[in-house]
Amino acid sequence: MPIPVLTGAQKSHLRGLGQRMDAALKIGKEGLTPTLMAEFRRQLHAHELVKVRFVAGDRHLRAELSLKIGELSESLCVGSVGLTALFYAPNPAAANAIEFP
Repeated sequence: MPIPVLTGAQKSHLRGLGQRMDAALKIGKEGLTPTLMAEFRRQLHAHELVKVRFVAGDRHLRAELSLKIGELSESLCVGSVGLTALFYAPNPAAANAIEFP
């Protein structure tokens, strides 16, 4: 599935949903392990929207890891603030598929 293209309003809507979420995964000094990426894909497939918290690294490393996560999972980073990043990939088969206003 190709990476989705979203409007600014759609990204803003997703960021609003993400504010009420807890981080589903924490990425530490080991970085992107195969196990972590498998769990990330599972979470993304089930929920469409996944919040990730970075435990270590400077902002350049976090930005690089966010790009890598997006590429490996075919998802879109819709926002990042401080130590957290929010990723989205549509899945119409998800139990609670996200609907845009």
